Amino acid sequence: MSLPVRLRSTYGRIWRTYWGWAPSLLLLAIVVFVPLGLLNALTMDVELDSLDLTNGIKLAALALAVGVVTATGLIGEVFFSGAIAISLTHPHGEKPPGLREIARRLDYGRLIAVDLIFVAIVAVGLLLGLIPGILAFVWLGLAGPIVELEEQTTTGALRRSLHLVRGNFWLVFLVLAPIEIVGDAIGGGLAALVHDLLGHTFVATWLAEAASDAALSPIFAVAAVLLTVDLIREKEGTAPPVRATPVPA
Repeated sequence: MSLPVRLRSTYGRIWRTYWGWAPSLLLLAIVVFVPLGLLNALTMDVELDSLDLTNGIKLAALALAVGVVTATGLIGEVFFSGAIAISLTHPHGEKPPGLREIARRLDYGRLIAVDLIFVAIVAVGLLLGLIPGILAFVWLGLAGPIVELEEQTTTGALRRSLHLVRGNFWLVFLVLAPIEIVGDAIGGGLAALVHDLLGHTFVATWLAEAASDAALSPIFAVAAVLLTVDLIREKEGTAPPVRATPVPA
């Protein structure tokens, strides 16, 4: 199957799956990203000009701040992808699993470790240049779903992501990168709208970050899960089934 055909098929399934499971996905996103929005707001609230620093240190601090803001923007996406993997491959299939069941099944330690390692590598890559950051983002972007779908260890999930992406780099890049870029742009628009309504306060920043992440991160998570399942099936011949929509009772 050619790359354009695979892309059309993948994007169509992403949209159908997101729309079909939207209520449960958005509820889970609110639970995850409201606390993380607070972390992002705290990071963005730091004013370098108010600190008594030399110009050289300020420049280094600014570069570090760019990396940190990028990192906090990615924090939660890998973890959330793991949670979505549980929801979309739920063994019962008839209806979405409840938050309590998802919370019980999540491997918190491994998901958080994978999330932080992924964020750290992407942030360092972006500080070194755009290309290293993009490469890290694509090659390791499937690690979150792998933790839950295959019960891999932290390092095993990262290695498995490299294995699955190998030979499929452009497919993964052309799915995950546009969703991330467009999502960031839409998120910036939502944030600007919130600030226009509530002013440039800390609470407004928190709400803007939480609202944009909760609304848009499920799309990235669904894409990562569907890509992971497709590539597992392609390389292994079998993979967990994914339902595009809940089965009516």
